[in-house]
Amino acid sequence: MRAIIVQRRMPWERNYLDELRSLAESAGYTVVGELSQVRYPDPKYQIGPGKAEELAEMVKKLKADIVIFDNELKPVQAYNLAKLLGIEVIDRFQLILQIFAQRASTKEAKLQVQLARLRYELSRAKEKVRLAKLGEQPGFLGLGRYEVDDYYEMVKKAVSRIQRKLKELRKNRVLHRARRKELGYPRVSLSGYTNAGKSTLFYVLTKKYVPISPLLFTTLTTTTRMAEFNGRKALVTDTVGFIDRLPITLIEAFHSTLEETVLSDLILLVIDVSEPMSEIYRKLGCCMDTLREIGAEKVTKIIALNKIDLVYDKEILEERIKRVKRVIEPAIPISALYEENIKELKHTIASMLPGYLKAEASMPWCDKAQSIISLIHERGNVLKIEYENDGVKIIFEGVEPLIGTVKGMIKEVGGSISIS
Repeated sequence: MRAIIVQRRMPWERNYLDELRSLAESAGYTVVGELSQVRYPDPKYQIGPGKAEELAEMVKKLKADIVIFDNELKPVQAYNLAKLLGIEVIDRFQLILQIFAQRASTKEAKLQVQLARLRYELSRAKEKVRLAKLGEQPGFLGLGRYEVDDYYEMVKKAVSRIQRKLKELRKNRVLHRARRKELGYPRVSLSGYTNAGKSTLFYVLTKKYVPISPLLFTTLTTTTRMAEFNGRKALVTDTVGFIDRLPITLIEAFHSTLEETVLSDLILLVIDVSEPMSEIYRKLGCCMDTLREIGAEKVTKIIALNKIDLVYDKEILEERIKRVKRVIEPAIPISALYEENIKELKHTIASMLPGYLKAEASMPWCDKAQSIISLIHERGNVLKIEYENDGVKIIFEGVEPLIGTVKGMIKEVGGSISIS
């Protein structure tokens, strides 16, 4: 479908048309034109009447199928624009919903998208039905047959029904989370602005493939896998990307997914360092604001400055790294695509993982000793091991559940263990 993108902004507001274009292309639209205006919002069209007429001419000339506004449209503005243009008009939030609906692959993600859409519809239901009765326009078709209160109640019931289904699914998520907690491994969440390279880094760290694409919002469902950082193991979770002005309705709908980030022990915040410094600051600020909004502001953070392979001037790269470090540290420059500097990143993560204890043990050599050593190698981090004629000494790190298990096994064979 052919789309025209539009933004009305105030003199002090930034131009978001490039990002809106990326969003539109991610939804499968071909952007054939764009229009912008600097002025106060018009109550009838959002843009001024003159610009609305200009937009109508563009629609005819470019044979557009849809118009997408960066601004939030009130129902009356969408109605008036659809009437003038003769095609459907949507806003940025509706566009993001379309992308989320296309990307949702699990039952939970699909329900979350439906919930966000219905909550959006609920706030506009009465006004949309009232307008549809004046004469249905693209985007309002079929609503004219409803009575206002009946349609509103129908949407409310649909919201309640989906909330109940999500509550059931959330029980399973809580169960899985409890099982992971029993293992005692620290939890690391990959967060960041959409298309910063989180999923590529997830693959590098865990060797588990997840969908990777230059399109925005490729990841909508969380994936958790084990990863090793200099001998220390942790559960790493790939999460949904953030975007500037992410609607609160979506944040609320994806609460259980975002909760993985809130409950993590460490957040690996991925930032695209190949962009201009103004964009780096904007996207870093957006991520920090979103983390604060979901209650994850106090979780320990490491910044992964990704895509260094795209910055050809090393002086510019060094300056960008230096300026980010003034805001937050540690900040590690990497290329997830070419696996550059991943060792340094892993070393930094390992040094900041909580929950690891150090133990020194000695035990006589017997059949069970080999099983104990295998368990330590599999689930812990062996720092030193010495084999003697009548026994073995081992120094290792591990999470509390592992240390407890090993302690019991060593005492069974007549050995000793000290923990620090």
